[in-house]
Amino acid sequence: MEQQKIDIAVIGECLIELFSNGTLAETSTLNKYFGGDTVTTAVAIARLGGQVTYITKVGNDGFSEFILSSLKKENIDTSLIKANDEQNGMYIVSKSDDKKELLYYKRKTAATKLSIEDLSEEYIKKLKLVYSTGVVQSLSASSRELVRESFRIARENEVLTAYDPNYTSCFMNSVDTKEYLEEIVEYTDIIFLSLKGDAVRLYELDSVDNIMKHFWDKGVKIVVIKSHIDNGYYTGYKGEISFTEFYNSSKAIDTTASGDVFNGGFLYAITKGYAPADAAKFASVVSGLQTQNFGAIQSIPYLNAVLEKI
Repeated sequence: MEQQKIDIAVIGECLIELFSNGTLAETSTLNKYFGGDTVTTAVAIARLGGQVTYITKVGNDGFSEFILSSLKKENIDTSLIKANDEQNGMYIVSKSDDKKELLYYKRKTAATKLSIEDLSEEYIKKLKLVYSTGVVQSLSASSRELVRESFRIARENEVLTAYDPNYTSCFMNSVDTKEYLEEIVEYTDIIFLSLKGDAVRLYELDSVDNIMKHFWDKGVKIVVIKSHIDNGYYTGYKGEISFTEFYNSSKAIDTTASGDVFNGGFLYAITKGYAPADAAKFASVVSGLQTQNFGAIQSIPYLNAVLEKI
């Protein structure tokens, strides 16, 4: 895949996923997949037909070939991925009738070595959009610097930037997560926020109007708020706010990473010329279809399946 054909760069960390049906105490089998918040978004973009490259580092621990081959099978460009001698991050998830268990192993992983040395200003200039999350910034001081500089360069060259704080109390702290957002918000064109997880916990804002105004005043062009309270998405652009319901939420059986999938659908649509409100409607179908099967990445739909439902 030649660079000039790539529209979107996603900066992140690819994790190894070990999955079990049944409790960890009782299971004898763990199935191997790959995952992570930004990887899920990148796969969603690629399955819709978007041209996307993934920027990360992988560790030479036996899983690197699996990670790279998995990304390539999804038609994600891996030409910017570098290897080092650290280990790859991992999470273990199990589901049984009465509970879900989730364990993360993310200390001193390969992606913590991401830095501005992995940045190419000339490459960014040729893109349509750069995307990353607060999870990536939380990996290390050098990965945090990489996200900030990538966004700054993109903004200076009229390349769109998109960001999701993706706050999770599993391995992030709310004070730091707010700081990550504040240092890149001036370079951010599109922001995705969970009403309860991001806006309320990080800013103590629970009014859609107040959230929109807060980020519009900071120069963010498009603000998307995901509200499980209202069962849908609010999209704010040029002073106007539209609402899109979750697609077929009554049929959802597994909502794991549905927000990351929505982001992928939205960014694909924006780079294809959709207006923000229409991009939200498109992405709602992408995310809604994904929730109707098990597995964060395995159940992400392809473009034909999405177009059939629109």
